[in-house]
Amino acid sequence: MDYLKKSFFGDDFEWGVSTAAFQIEGAYNADGKGESIWDAFTAKKGKILNGHRADVACDFYNNYKSDIDLVKQLNIPNFRFSISWSRILPNGTGDINQPGIDYYNQVIDYCIAQGIEPWVTIYHWDLPQALEVKGGWTNRDIIEWFTEYTAVCAKYFGHKVKYWMIMNEPSVFSGAGYFFGIHAPGRTGMKNFLPAIHHIVLSMVAGAKKLRSLLPDVEIGTTFSCSHIESRSNNKRDIKAARVADALVNRLFIEPVLGLGYPVSDIPVLKGLEKYYQPGDEQNMHFDFDFIGLQNYTREIVKYSLFTPYINASLVKATNRNVPTTAMGWEIYPPAIYHILKKFDAYPQIRKILITENGAAFPDQLINDKVDDPKRAEYLQSHLQQVLKAKQEGCKVSGYFVWTLTDNFEWAEGYHPRFGLIYVDFNTQKRTIKSSGYWYANFLKS
Repeated sequence: MDYLKKSFFGDDFEWGVSTAAFQIEGAYNADGKGESIWDAFTAKKGKILNGHRADVACDFYNNYKSDIDLVKQLNIPNFRFSISWSRILPNGTGDINQPGIDYYNQVIDYCIAQGIEPWVTIYHWDLPQALEVKGGWTNRDIIEWFTEYTAVCAKYFGHKVKYWMIMNEPSVFSGAGYFFGIHAPGRTGMKNFLPAIHHIVLSMVAGAKKLRSLLPDVEIGTTFSCSHIESRSNNKRDIKAARVADALVNRLFIEPVLGLGYPVSDIPVLKGLEKYYQPGDEQNMHFDFDFIGLQNYTREIVKYSLFTPYINASLVKATNRNVPTTAMGWEIYPPAIYHILKKFDAYPQIRKILITENGAAFPDQLINDKVDDPKRAEYLQSHLQQVLKAKQEGCKVSGYFVWTLTDNFEWAEGYHPRFGLIYVDFNTQKRTIKSSGYWYANFLKS
């Protein structure tokens, strides 16, 4: 795919790489940091593959300068990272932890000194455990807690940061953490999921409004996890199941934020959200974001399932469909990102779209101080080809960020899946740029 060139996307297209605090920082209790729900969750037996924990992770906390140097070496102009809520507010609210503030100012300052634009995600899943004890996202008070936290971020970092993302993938951290219980904090059932949904939407908007009031000149976005959904067959029940899955995976959080309300007609169980409404909520669920971040990795094939409660739909696993997959068991299907871009571009309320995550995990090996990962380079190129196709058809996509810079702690999967452009030996913390990293660097230099 040598014909793919950076110039095809235009001079104002944003290129970057994305990371998350809990997955890379380590230093879980250093310099006054409080415990997060993920610190607590990973300490429980049997929750994480191989019993892995992120106490050290990639030790970005101590290695941030050398890692940002690698971002520069790879010719990547934009670096997306998140703030750890419990690092700057150990109890979630109240007293500020000055060493945490100092740390993120140092990271931001070093990015700027290296000519790299910092893109900050305010919330990437690591809720302070002190707030989880009070109910976490199921407690309506979290709207105030999150707004306070956002104001602290704006006060201490806002004069340096132009690009902000309020939250990362609400459908994932609510579904996996408050319904299935496979992610932190490990809660299950509709009694947790429904209030979490509503409070997340209200908090996302309240945080965005607070940021807009304090920093009127910055660009404010938020990010959504999206999978292209197709039905297994033309059978009516399969088609309906796919529509329900699409509403749950792709529409549940974006549509209320756009002023369209929850997709109750496709997911009737969402009528239960009414229990958590208070006067004025409809007005407080909508915000005019400057951009929307979309994060896509794959497509899902959906079939009717009598035994799946609430939605009567289930996934047909890629590993059972005789299709190429990544180390996560996800189908490699580049047109998915094209279809997702076209789908979201059809919302007239969305001004601008960026792909804020796209990437793949493969079983990389370090051999003679080199990591040859042609499948990842091919994955990135083929997906970029689809992004370009959407852009050339008029889609308002204006950026692409690779997930991720370094191999890291991949939530419930521990250190098993390697997504990085850079290989990490977690015993020595030695970094080795993979061949895909060199490909991306050469592409961005072209």
